[in-house]
Amino acid sequence: MVIDSHEHIMFPIKMQLDKMDAAGVDKTVLFCTAPHPEKAGTLNELEEEMAVLNKILAGSNTKEDNIGRLKKNIAEVAEAVRAYPDRFLGFGAVPLGMELEETEKWIDTQITSNSLYGIGEFTPGNEQQIRQLDTVFQAMMDTRIYPVWVHTFHPVTMEGIKFLMSLCEKYPGIPIIFGHLGGSNWMDVVRFAKEHDNVYLDLSAAFASIATKIALTELPERCLYSSDAPYGEPYLYRQLIEFVSLDKRTAEMALGENISRLLELY
Repeated sequence: MVIDSHEHIMFPIKMQLDKMDAAGVDKTVLFCTAPHPEKAGTLNELEEEMAVLNKILAGSNTKEDNIGRLKKNIAEVAEAVRAYPDRFLGFGAVPLGMELEETEKWIDTQITSNSLYGIGEFTPGNEQQIRQLDTVFQAMMDTRIYPVWVHTFHPVTMEGIKFLMSLCEKYPGIPIIFGHLGGSNWMDVVRFAKEHDNVYLDLSAAFASIATKIALTELPERCLYSSDAPYGEPYLYRQLIEFVSLDKRTAEMALGENISRLLELY
């Protein structure tokens, strides 16, 4: 089974299903989103959509605004999963900056109650936000362990990645997916992942094709095929993995087996 392990929900849903079918993707792990770049046809339209995301990354929204937005986004993912259970699985977002008890309640009511498979995506736009991840990890230790997906490309810096690495060591029982392979810091991320069994490597939006190739060579059992659609095309990212993999077996693991094992889909 081919599983795209990271796509943002797109509207209309038929657009998402059509892209999956064109790429030969059986299932997709859906993530929440605020902007909808799939609606943009020009640079100006794309900038308007991305302004929503930039405001979030800058920390310009209030805590109440973020909570309301994320509840709506999670409901959209949960609805899509219910409508197409044979095609979609879901991850759910958790607001940063809440107290521990609030975070535990959110995991119970928004993630577990909606039968979601993981937590994320987190895109910490500054050092304060990435340090707030610790509360989420603490909350999981008191509720339920889920894989956590963290964006590690721009605007996350190497200092931010290093703090995330420290969380991997502090919470070795929590699987952590390094989204986009660390961006330009991909060599550091691959090296770290080789020494820590709870680290998984998301291959979408990789810095260069050689980063994807080296990751697949060094850690074929923990690389995850994903497209980050609508920012990337599922068809092209599948082709990239098949092209740079050392052998068919490596591609098979990355294209579905690894995420199936991580999410216990067997």
